[in-house]
Amino acid sequence: MTQASNATHRFELTLRKPWPGWYPNPTVAVNGDAQPTLWGTRNWKVAGTDPVEVNVFLFNRAWKFGEAAITVEAGAVVRYRAPWLPFGPGKIRAA
Repeated sequence: MTQASNATHRFELTLRKPWPGWYPNPTVAVNGDAQPTLWGTRNWKVAGTDPVEVNVFLFNRAWKFGEAAITVEAGAVVRYRAPWLPFGPGKIRAA
């Protein structure tokens, strides 16, 4: 019986909303698997050792906005900033 590979890696993602104002909580999709999250800094653990595609967007019951994407390597530090207005893309970059 062979044992499955348990290789994983982590990256750090900081999600910042503009001040002032109310913004919906962001959604983060890693390789297509989306999950809602909170504003702030989090470490994300992903399976495998290959780079992953990270998409961040905001959804306010009427439309999706602030979408941004980046490919992330193991150990990367990534920062996302939501747009000032509730439309248009957000900004994402490796730090």
